[in-house]
Amino acid sequence: MKSTNWPIGIGLWAIHLGALAVFIPGMFSWSALGVMFALWWVTGGVGISLCYHRLLTHRSLTVPKWVEYTCAVIATLSLQGGPIEWVSTHRIHHAHTDKEGDPHDAHRGFIWTHFQWLYSPNDARPTKAEQRRYAPDLVKDPFYCFLDRYEVWLQVALGVGLFAIGGLPWVVWGIFVRLVFVYHMTWFVNSASHRYGYQTFKTDDKSTNCWWVALLAWGEGWHNNHHAFPFSARHGLRWYEIDHTWILIRILQTLGLASDIKLPTSDMQARLLQHDEAA
Repeated sequence: MKSTNWPIGIGLWAIHLGALAVFIPGMFSWSALGVMFALWWVTGGVGISLCYHRLLTHRSLTVPKWVEYTCAVIATLSLQGGPIEWVSTHRIHHAHTDKEGDPHDAHRGFIWTHFQWLYSPNDARPTKAEQRRYAPDLVKDPFYCFLDRYEVWLQVALGVGLFAIGGLPWVVWGIFVRLVFVYHMTWFVNSASHRYGYQTFKTDDKSTNCWWVALLAWGEGWHNNHHAFPFSARHGLRWYEIDHTWILIRILQTLGLASDIKLPTSDMQARLLQHDEAA
């Protein structure tokens, strides 16, 4: 059994405690709140949902390399691991979803899948060798190796920049509060979207379509759709399943910055429909 990852555990609790500084007099300003929401959307929506997940992990679309690298830097600022670590972990999740070997197996309970798996003893967390095995396309790219190595220092650089422009309130809201928000929005995909909601498609896991997670997590909550068609750039497959990241992909396509966009055909979807819906 792999040991407790104390640096991650202590770091997560420190970030949550740091966010409580918003209650200190003088730590609120409307500009700091605006910075928080802007960075929340950019690092979470563009960084995690678009870049780490749909672009790098599943290669659901193709963008120019400069766009890919820019989005990867933004994703790294979410402080959820460098691209190699994040992508390899998620690819392992899809290879062993809700079974032994899944880093955040839903059968181990809500709290485990939400955050405990990150730092508790967990044999399914990928080693460096497993990261190389599951993300060879990123390991061979020096730029992604750089981001993995200097992830924390990039966050420090962002904090220094925020402090220089807006003082301590910008650091508290733009770093600590923003990270807490992005963390939990992402974690709800692993926890709530494997427990609450509905299943449109037959999959051999506990993934669900959870509307409120989809609204909070940039369309990632349409998780049963995603596990049915991991290659799909679009997760909200019904007209009422709002997918903010899909809207962003369509904007990039209109601007000529996204191509080779993968989607499931109607026949693919029909073959996997649950019996009650197909009837």
